[in-house]
Amino acid sequence: MESKDEVIITENDVMGIMDVFTRVPPLILKMVVKGNKNVVKSFETQIKEYQKQLDSSDMVKIEKVLEMDVPDLQEILRKAYLETGQKQLKILADPHAEEFISGNLRELKKILFPSRFI
Repeated sequence: MESKDEVIITENDVMGIMDVFTRVPPLILKMVVKGNKNVVKSFETQIKEYQKQLDSSDMVKIEKVLEMDVPDLQEILRKAYLETGQKQLKILADPHAEEFISGNLRELKKILFPSRFI
């Protein structure tokens, strides 16, 4: 198994984690982001079930993405928006979404890595 320091994170890795947000219709996502809603908590059961399907390499990548600075993640989302035109990515890349993203990533850390991110 690779250590976190050896793992290279690509745009696809970040997009894989943000995929749940890109499935939401843009108008609804915009309202959720504006309201700074904790959406991760609503999907805790599904997240735990999905986690069971992941191997240790996947978990290392997820942990590394979760430790990234939100502005860096947003830059990746901005680039992905420019490539795909997907409106949800534009919403998430907006600086106003930083608090929403950081709060939901914090919740995701608590679910996936409860002993490391207390």
